[in-house]
Amino acid sequence: MFISKKHLSRRTVLRGLGTSVALPLLDAMIPAGTALAQTAANPQTRMGYIFFPHGAVMDRWTPTTVGSDFDMPEILSPAARFKDKMTIVSGLRNRPAESSDPHGIIAGTWLRCVAPNDVSNPEKGVTADQLAARHIGQGTTFPSIEVGTPTGGPCAPGFSCSFGSSLSFSSPQQPLPIENNPRKLFFQLFGQGDNAQERAAIVNETGSILDSILADANSLQRKLGSEDQVMVANYLESVREVERRVQMMKSQDLSGVDIPLAPVGIPEDFEAHLKIMFDLIALSYQINLTNVASFMMEKEVSMRTYNNVGVSEAFHPLSHHGENPAKMAKLARVQQYHTEVFTYFLEKLDAMPEGNGSVLDNSIILFGSNMSNSDQHNNDPLPNAVFGHGGGTIKGGQHLFYEQNTPHANLLLTLLNRAGIAEESFGDSTGVLAEV
Repeated sequence: MFISKKHLSRRTVLRGLGTSVALPLLDAMIPAGTALAQTAANPQTRMGYIFFPHGAVMDRWTPTTVGSDFDMPEILSPAARFKDKMTIVSGLRNRPAESSDPHGIIAGTWLRCVAPNDVSNPEKGVTADQLAARHIGQGTTFPSIEVGTPTGGPCAPGFSCSFGSSLSFSSPQQPLPIENNPRKLFFQLFGQGDNAQERAAIVNETGSILDSILADANSLQRKLGSEDQVMVANYLESVREVERRVQMMKSQDLSGVDIPLAPVGIPEDFEAHLKIMFDLIALSYQINLTNVASFMMEKEVSMRTYNNVGVSEAFHPLSHHGENPAKMAKLARVQQYHTEVFTYFLEKLDAMPEGNGSVLDNSIILFGSNMSNSDQHNNDPLPNAVFGHGGGTIKGGQHLFYEQNTPHANLLLTLLNRAGIAEESFGDSTGVLAEV
């Protein structure tokens, strides 16, 4: 451990030619003999909102028992190893998201809990992630990041198409666009320059962001204790792996391609896309680039196929299962696959040591959808699972079941409060969920 009276700043970066790379929380950033909570290095709560479309087959999502001894449901089973850091919250309804033409507003009302046509109050309609960004995001480089895999989304007549293509709103009528290009996101997070052209030029000149900061990294390592040396080495190796994969994608950039309305699914590429976006969020959390992230794993009305898990039917038509047991089984398999990839993200966060635990321990990650039974297009009850302990503010390891018509907004408000954000109400909330 680094025990000198001198210590590194939490904002220490490695510098190279036109680039700089931030560092994770190290022991050397904590003055000797000082409690972590009394220093500027005290870990902030990270908040993540991970959205999947078309709801869930609810009897395969919801445990049959409540409390801490709950049975692990089929769709969430890939995350079973994180049961002690999992809180399943059942019975919640998002009434403001209900519509006769729901697909076009499902994404944009998930974190809003205000009807899309309600602009009566400039504070009502700001999404939960953006409220979080105002309070716990201002000390980071990016108050929030908004990412996903889709391009665009469905539109509902009479409403802005942004309600089908965005999760985040900084005001009732100001959506924040999703970045779905991992190359652009990587340059945004780790590159330097005033614009994309300058950042690309710097990387092309140096060949690698990490190569450009190698001398500074080697100099730092000589000053660190053995545990910090290992952490820095592992972190830089993670960045290099992401950088390598981004560079490989350069020749596969599809930004100029006219994607058909019903693309043939390529599961391998889709999974790689999901994982590299999760990698970038995880690295952003680890080095304090952001404390708030939202991620749209796929859009509503998706025509993607999932041949990799034995499902050749397109996602959206399959979601209209008509209570057919065979179709529901296939739909549940697709939803379980989404959990499998999401679990990869949880593993990343849990493998990042921080303070007295891991980045996951210091996080609040909501994994869910704004639709329940996709065949009925209803929003009651929603599938919600929270992961992480929020730095000790969330118990974890329990299934909570609330009475009919309890607002989904109550959960969003509760999670904000657990992150230290003292909002008294949110959307159509009626109170907090004290048991979370």
